[in-house]
Amino acid sequence: MEIADLLRPEGVFASLKSSSKKQVLQDLSQRAADLTGIDERTIFETLLERERLGTTGVGNGVAIPHGRLGGLDRVQGLFARLERPIDFDAVDDQPVDLIFLLLAPESAGADHLKALARVSRLLRDERVCDKLRGSDTAEALYALLTDDASSKAA
Repeated sequence: MEIADLLRPEGVFASLKSSSKKQVLQDLSQRAADLTGIDERTIFETLLERERLGTTGVGNGVAIPHGRLGGLDRVQGLFARLERPIDFDAVDDQPVDLIFLLLAPESAGADHLKALARVSRLLRDERVCDKLRGSDTAEALYALLTDDASSKAA
């Protein structure tokens, strides 16, 4: 599974202006609803429920919020670079500025876990994250995220 299988160019946002964890999840839920056709509130509540189990702020300025939803036919992702880092209750207590949202069908099983592992592996690479932080356009972010060499790093 490659990042390009999860992410479409219209699902990448270069400078999200959210100022809190809740607002980020709301903003991304709205954008995910536009892309998936699933109700925004349903997406938001699914993400909040997952955050209650434990933070998806994985460290080094990265968060990977995720959840399973009925009505999806495949695992889908959105990526946002925040204008300003925010507190996301990350495991390392550092603010987050790179967010990769994953939504999976309720029946996804191993595909959901493979997608999480794939995204996590990519965003653990400090070089990739530095390049993402240095890119100003959604097109550049998408290219970095889906570049075969980057996506096989780490």
